[in-house]
Amino acid sequence: IDDITWNDLNMDEVFKRMNYTFSASGEEYLYYTLRNTGSSKEELAHLEEVVGFLKQNEETRVKLQFIMSRLGYTGKYSLYDYIDNLDYLGKRSNAKHILMNLLFVPLLILLPFQMSLAIAGLVLVMIYNIVSYFREKGEIEPYIISFAYVVRLLSACDRLLKVEVPVCEEEWNSIRTHKQKLAALRRGSFLVFSIGKLSSGNPIDIIMDYVKMVFHVDIMKFNKMLLHIRTHVEDVDALITQVGYLETAIAIGALRNSLEEYCVPQLTEGKELKIENAYHILLEEPVKNSISTDRGVLLTGSNASGKSTFLKAVALNTILAQTIHTCTAASYCASLFTVYSSMSLRDSIESGESYYIVEIKALKRILDAADKSEKRVMCFVDEVLRGTNTVERIAASTQILKSLAAENILCFAATHDIELTELLEQLYENYHFEEDIRDGDVFFNYKLLPGKAVTRNAIKLLEIMGYDDSIIQSASNQAERFVKTGKWQLV
Repeated sequence: IDDITWNDLNMDEVFKRMNYTFSASGEEYLYYTLRNTGSSKEELAHLEEVVGFLKQNEETRVKLQFIMSRLGYTGKYSLYDYIDNLDYLGKRSNAKHILMNLLFVPLLILLPFQMSLAIAGLVLVMIYNIVSYFREKGEIEPYIISFAYVVRLLSACDRLLKVEVPVCEEEWNSIRTHKQKLAALRRGSFLVFSIGKLSSGNPIDIIMDYVKMVFHVDIMKFNKMLLHIRTHVEDVDALITQVGYLETAIAIGALRNSLEEYCVPQLTEGKELKIENAYHILLEEPVKNSISTDRGVLLTGSNASGKSTFLKAVALNTILAQTIHTCTAASYCASLFTVYSSMSLRDSIESGESYYIVEIKALKRILDAADKSEKRVMCFVDEVLRGTNTVERIAASTQILKSLAAENILCFAATHDIELTELLEQLYENYHFEEDIRDGDVFFNYKLLPGKAVTRNAIKLLEIMGYDDSIIQSASNQAERFVKTGKWQLV
């Protein structure tokens, strides 16, 4: 899912709604899952198997969640940010630390023969080591968080392998393989994690602090760990992936338990999209709608009648079907799609682009993607080309929507331009939302209805809001004249 679609559909809020994870691995893998609609039917079927097993075996699930909670998080940055930032440290070698430590040997040998000279040499080496110790400690301290997480990850994997999860045999084998390659990372790691910590006052701890400052044993261990992690980044990534996958499956089960209604999607090879009682996951009291179509859909209706919410509900269900194998609907049946949208766009002050430029770029990217995508493209367009004048908007919108009605595209578009419903009636099915004005107020039922919108209530709404009667009457007369003659009356 690209950034435009992600932002159009408020996917950050959707992610927060379903984030029932307890660790950085689970949280980041769930986020990755929501942005990746490229899973095959076989992969989704396996995910369903894991989700089902964990939902049915509560004791096993709770054991796994307890292990994840002990694994925990990494702080304010992404886990992968910490790992990627290891490159900023550059190449680090223990050669200079070993060399400075070796200087103590001849000085100690010289001590009985040239005591003053040997002591002076020892003091100088110690001062140099202590000063350089604090300088290097400041450089590496921010990276300790990622090291600590990787070591905790290895311990979490040890505990996971003790829990029997028959449906995760492949994942368990992967964990064993990659964990073994990182085994050396844990040896002596306690030295690294003590960097920056004050001694507890225990005489032994105080002595160890001075040993570290003088001989740099913790910094040398850090450099070894750094080299090991850099050499085995793929193994670290594999463990994060497997642990994250497992916790994502648990989170999906928790999400299903929290939903008013959900279904497991039926993924087919046909062209028809069929959804029954679909609703938006972020609404507390949603109105459910159903639709079945094998070609584009054009939505009309007044503002706030439900068009945008319906578009987002269909888009979200299509994404959720192909990512977490769960839909907020009574049933969902469709093929696999690549999903794009052009809905909540804004002009860009930074780039100096007007709303219209931003909009036509967003639409062009959908057409370009359709030319390259192996799967069908499902796209959602809200108020196509609203950023330009009426004549050119209708003309250009007609041709763009015609292109978006191609064989490999399923387009859902909302518009206020009723003219488009007639110009595109051979390519798009018409649906609408309507409102009811009574007792001086506006009421919406948010129900999807077949056909194009037939009511015009924009002027009536001006009356409800208290506009002068002369404005209301003149506007009504002018609109009626245009409908009859196709020409606007001069003011």
